[in-house]
Amino acid sequence: MATNKTKQVDKVKAGEPRTQAAARDITQGSFEFDSTLSTAVRKNRDRPLTQQPPNGPLSQDLLDRINRYWMAANYLCVGQIYLADNPLLREPLTAQQIKPRLLGHWGTSPGQNLIYAHLNRLIKERDVSVIYIAGPGHGGPSLNAHSYLEGTYSEVHHDITQDIAGMRLLFRRFSTPGGVPSHCGPHVPNSIHEGGELGYALLHAFGAAFDNPDLLVACVVGDGEAETCPLEGSWKSVKFLNPVRDGAVLPILHLNGYKISGPTVQGRTRDDELISLYNGHGYNPCFVEGDEPAVIHQLFAEALDKCYAEIQAIQIDARQNGFKRRPTWPMIILRTPKGWTGPKEVDGIPIEGTFRAHQVPLANVRDNPDHLRLLQSWMESYRPNELFDHDGRLIPELQELAPQGDLRMGANPSVNGGRVLEALDLPKYTDYALDVPGPGQVVADRRISPRRHQIEPQEFPIVLPGRDQFQPTQRRIRNHDTLQRRGNRFDRRPRWSRWQSDGGAQRALLSGLARRLPADRTPRCLDLLRSICSGRRLDADAAREVA
Repeated sequence: MATNKTKQVDKVKAGEPRTQAAARDITQGSFEFDSTLSTAVRKNRDRPLTQQPPNGPLSQDLLDRINRYWMAANYLCVGQIYLADNPLLREPLTAQQIKPRLLGHWGTSPGQNLIYAHLNRLIKERDVSVIYIAGPGHGGPSLNAHSYLEGTYSEVHHDITQDIAGMRLLFRRFSTPGGVPSHCGPHVPNSIHEGGELGYALLHAFGAAFDNPDLLVACVVGDGEAETCPLEGSWKSVKFLNPVRDGAVLPILHLNGYKISGPTVQGRTRDDELISLYNGHGYNPCFVEGDEPAVIHQLFAEALDKCYAEIQAIQIDARQNGFKRRPTWPMIILRTPKGWTGPKEVDGIPIEGTFRAHQVPLANVRDNPDHLRLLQSWMESYRPNELFDHDGRLIPELQELAPQGDLRMGANPSVNGGRVLEALDLPKYTDYALDVPGPGQVVADRRISPRRHQIEPQEFPIVLPGRDQFQPTQRRIRNHDTLQRRGNRFDRRPRWSRWQSDGGAQRALLSGLARRLPADRTPRCLDLLRSICSGRRLDADAAREVA
């Protein structure tokens, strides 16, 4: 089967600007990245050392600026994990400037920073509404860094200013008691997904896309997360996506090869097997693989443009010509090293491209002067004094890469639930009240509402389908194309994720919830009702009346 596949085969010499001393400290070693296994391996001396970056959609100037923006985000991630002071290394690092307890996840951050930077370009060039779901573990450093660079973090947290003092406070508060968590907690403005409990990224992504036709949800899935049961089940959500009235989800499977302490299954899976797997799920994978930034930037930009063009083609055709059959949606499979651009080796042990880069690559910098020197070399390799001005602000030519206003992923209304909430049209609870004149004088186990309460389907998109909806003559699950063409009957499709996607029941809407409550399933249905509408008296007849 034909697939879209963009793949780097050979390793290339580093091409981005770095100081020579820093480059020697962190990039030289006996190991290199093997993209077929998503891991570091011993160097093959017969392997070519140079390769010209491919032609791609990025001009040389734009390539250079995106690379430097990516480096700025990487620098901020390292600073959050390690530094309590001296945020721009204006003086040599000392042990006293290092946090007493190092917490954070570096391994996933460089890959996520790459994705976020390129999504910014897509938003700027195409004027598209995009939100970002960070699925891999504790991706907090990356989302904090990008919301800080685009300015939305400072708009929410006014004391985290766009200068040296604000950067210092950003670093000090990260993963610190009384500060902010190491994952994408509620404090960060550009995420609706917590990320600390693996498996729910795609679920939340589709919940955000349903009934939001102008939204593109970029959902990054880690290869460790991909092994969880909730995530594996969530791939089926695409079968409920209607390109006429829903937005789109672009899954980006980030295969950096390792979980916290060992390799991942899909990181070791051959590309042809991954193609077959995701074709079966309803996706057309596009591969981007390698470890040379100058090459990967062009390849990822090309893949992102191609995937967005496919999404647009699907939506335009369905909205202009009618929905005829379920399409095959695009996805990206990205293979880059775990802990990319970090130390390749520490004390002769490989770090980049292994599980050792998962959290804190240099865990003993306060007590080991050699490790402290290596940390300074690592951070100086990003050349922070060329990325931030004298006052600590991102230089103007890099600020221009971020979208403006509500197009920033940290300002998009779809990740700020309070801006899009609508009051639920609920019946009066007094309609279900029982007149109890005294103790023991009334016997009642169910209460029928005195009036029928009309609810618009779009206000309540959670569903409990009844048995008759699944009869082969009417609702054949195997023929999903038939289901989606049935108009209002398919409005009662099971959309389980909407009320989870932004932190509980903020958008807990109950369309058709009890419209077809089967008698033999009533207790289970009511358990769900009660979990959503806690504190309300609910029974079967009243629920039928509500719906």
